[in-house]
Amino acid sequence: MNGLLEDGVGLMVLGMGFVFLFLVVLIFATGYMSRLLNYVFPEMPVVVASKPTSQKLSSGVDAQMTAVITAAVHQHRNSKKP
Repeated sequence: MNGLLEDGVGLMVLGMGFVFLFLVVLIFATGYMSRLLNYVFPEMPVVVASKPTSQKLSSGVDAQMTAVITAAVHQHRNSKKP
C-alpha cells in the first residue's frame, strides 16, 4: 500500500511539472509571436480627415426650428394645467 501511494504522488508531481513547464513555454511563445507580428505588420496610425462644418450642422437645429420647438413645449405645458 505504501509503494502505491508513493507512485501516485510521483505521478502527480510529474504531471503538475509537465503542465507548469508547458504553461511557461506557452507564455514565452505567445510573447515572442506578439513581438514578431508587431515587427512584420506594424500598426499604421489612423489619419482622420477633418471636414469643414457649417453653423447649421454644428448646432444640429437652426434658430427657427428652435423657436417652433420651444413654442410647442410651452403650449403643451400650459394645456396640462388643471
